[in-house]
Amino acid sequence: MTATTLMIQGTTSDAGKTTLVAALCRIYARGGRRVVPFKPQNMALNSAVTADGGEIGRAQALQARAAGLEPMVDMNPVLLKPTTDIGAQVIIHGRVAGQMQALEYHEYKRRALAAVLESHRRLQTGFQRIVVEGAGSPAEINLRHHDIANMGFAEAVDCPVILVADIDRGGVFAHLVGTLALLSDSEQRRVQGFVINRFRGDLSLLQPGLDWLTRHTGKPVLGVLPYLHGLHLDDEDGINPVPEQVHGAGSLKVVVPVLPRISNHTDFDPLRLHPQVQFQYVKPGDTLPPADLVILPGSKNSIADLRWLKSAGWEAALRRHLRYGGKLLGICGGLQMLGRSLVDELGIEGSPDAESGFGWLELETRLAPEKQLHRRRGRLTLDGAEFTGYEIHAGISSGEALRSPLLYLEDGAPEGAISPDGQVLGTYLHGIFEAPAALAALLRWAGLQEVEALDYATQREQQLDRLADAVEQHLDLQALERIWHATTAT
Repeated sequence: MTATTLMIQGTTSDAGKTTLVAALCRIYARGGRRVVPFKPQNMALNSAVTADGGEIGRAQALQARAAGLEPMVDMNPVLLKPTTDIGAQVIIHGRVAGQMQALEYHEYKRRALAAVLESHRRLQTGFQRIVVEGAGSPAEINLRHHDIANMGFAEAVDCPVILVADIDRGGVFAHLVGTLALLSDSEQRRVQGFVINRFRGDLSLLQPGLDWLTRHTGKPVLGVLPYLHGLHLDDEDGINPVPEQVHGAGSLKVVVPVLPRISNHTDFDPLRLHPQVQFQYVKPGDTLPPADLVILPGSKNSIADLRWLKSAGWEAALRRHLRYGGKLLGICGGLQMLGRSLVDELGIEGSPDAESGFGWLELETRLAPEKQLHRRRGRLTLDGAEFTGYEIHAGISSGEALRSPLLYLEDGAPEGAISPDGQVLGTYLHGIFEAPAALAALLRWAGLQEVEALDYATQREQQLDRLADAVEQHLDLQALERIWHATTAT
């Protein structure tokens, strides 16, 4: 086995792989090691833009921050962004390779593996340690042929594996033993130990089970990680709860619909954490509640999600919201929906299609083959507040609304739109709420009089340190070091 690589696999999705990789990256980086995160294949609609203009999973960008690095495309060489239940946009080395159905991609995996191994080789030349995150579970036997996300990758590069399970969801011993039983003999030998995640309670009551697990499998439990109440980090894909906020009088009510193909909903994390914002996701089947601000989020299939909003009665609800003085903001796909029309002649997000927009901004959008991937900074036209953000979109918008921009980029180029009455804003930029000044300016526009400062980037760093401190305390790092060193001589 190679000494430069350790892989964290999980018994299920959301078992704790992402957070354990992030914690190890922060621990090793604090110890002076050159460490880098890596995920061979990710399936997620939350993504990030790298410095060189590529696209990777949001979780790997978070892990890069934990390691003190700029995100790079080699950290996540294969990214799948679902557009339908059986189809996805396939991104290789940060660039779109095409739209594929599930069976088509299954056959494409051989070529994808070559890209994965190429990225891994490049990382080996620049880093001392590569901490790898698996995807889903290695025991998904229907997906094991041509696997590149879990044991297929581990076998290809000959690296050790740690298996993590979430005790909070129940059945942790069945998850670990059952997963191990479904692996081949060589894969079972590759598993060097277990980590149990999100434990709350008296560890002495769990100890008999841990002792049995070690006797039964012959593999050690390397740590039992505590349930960290109030921990908030960027979500890889699903919308997870955030710590409850105590809201006083005069707080701002913000609502976001959960679109079927909602993307980059991490845009709203600063709002969800702000003490003066009552934030609410409106799920399918729920009606639009009274709100000061409604935000239409990004979407991986803007036309389909626009139709979904219309069929759910959102057009009439939004008209009522605006009539009573509410504010409306569209981000990326949400911006496109606010215009007059949305056209996908080439079938970029599925089949060729078109749909009329809500019409609150005078613009039209056509989807183009070349995806726009840029990091941006500049100033809002609201108060001249500085912002940072990023673009990930295939749509090209044009129209009179763009003559009244929401912001100016660092090169002076206008971007986004403000309606003539100032009630409706739109932008292609994700992440603009993360800059404290831009967050405050947008909250004032939405109706908040005195805005408390919130520095989301600093909070994220504090949360990463808190996570790393907990893992450092509860994980047997000496045993983990023996795994790194033992594989050197193998």
